[in-house]
Amino acid sequence: MDLSVITREAVLDAIAECDQVGRERFLERYGFEEARRYFLRYGGVYYDSKAIVGVAYRHVAGRPLSAGEFSGGQQTVGRLLARLGFEVVSDEPPAPGQRLLELLGSLRVAITAEGPARHQPITLLWALGRAAQRRPRLVSWRSARRELRGLMREYGQPSSRATPEFPVLALARTDLWELRGHVGDVPAAHGNPVAWLDEQNPSCGLAVWVYELDASVRMEAVGFLGSRFFGGGLPEGLLEEAGLGQGCADESPFQGADSRDAYRRLCGTIEAAEARGDHDRTSTRAAREQPVRSSAAVRAVLMRSGGRCENPLCAGQPEDVKENGDPILEVDHVLDRARWGRDHPIQMIALCPNCHAIKTWGRTGERLREVLFFEARVRHSAWCSEA
Repeated sequence: MDLSVITREAVLDAIAECDQVGRERFLERYGFEEARRYFLRYGGVYYDSKAIVGVAYRHVAGRPLSAGEFSGGQQTVGRLLARLGFEVVSDEPPAPGQRLLELLGSLRVAITAEGPARHQPITLLWALGRAAQRRPRLVSWRSARRELRGLMREYGQPSSRATPEFPVLALARTDLWELRGHVGDVPAAHGNPVAWLDEQNPSCGLAVWVYELDASVRMEAVGFLGSRFFGGGLPEGLLEEAGLGQGCADESPFQGADSRDAYRRLCGTIEAAEARGDHDRTSTRAAREQPVRSSAAVRAVLMRSGGRCENPLCAGQPEDVKENGDPILEVDHVLDRARWGRDHPIQMIALCPNCHAIKTWGRTGERLREVLFFEARVRHSAWCSEA
């Protein structure tokens, strides 16, 4: 079977369909089994690589491939996906906490006369503090530079200059970090990248899967950074300024200790309803039929949000709350439910009124919709993963 006709766009269409209907229904619809060894990792989410390729074939040849028509090994599916610019990983994905510590252990930093340079760990601690405080995940380069310079001057190695541009760009080469909103290739960290950063002013911050790790894993990572780069213990002042000191890290009052288990249970309820066809039903509202909406999906998304707008570029939501104490958030279907977007947290997101208005009516609404589609999918995946 000639798989070379499959394009990157066809693979992306198959991924979108899998997101739309859910993994279980996707595999059942096309007769594939769950992957045992090779997975396609895209946007932090793992997909069954053979099934994706089989369905991608439909988008270029008019029909999907059955599982028996081609091999799903590294030399076929793996090679094809790599050629198209996708990442294929072997074996089951590691637990996110284990993956985080492995990546922190593999950070490559310069060595100064006083020991390992601290630019990258300070930048990561600053970003982990934003996650603990549920502040927006991404922040503009200009804002990040102002905050990071002060931390680096105070807590970096004495012989190191305060140069936030180096860690912001170096971390962008790892799975820990995101750099968004730029045009063209990201320059090397060393050299003179400041002019590029000042001109582009990209947004930067933790990758979604790191931002969404629970507090215990986050603090384990903080301890690891202290042990490796600060001689065993982090300065209290650094922890306080980064938002990680005792009493600073704020697990939201809208998220309980067992919220992740509750989120998984709600998603299980939603997926069981999908399998029964409940979400295909309609109700008559305003003299016209509309798809039924799941209250369980709304509860799950609000739980996941922790009471904060899930737009990673949110410029600031109201600090006030509703009369009953709930956050002022609106749960939105990234793909409109009225147009049969999936009624599932993987395609739903909690937005403050400002961000919701931009998505609905703003000139940049279509671009924001793409950001939110990615954000919802990866946040959902992070919440469904075991730490």
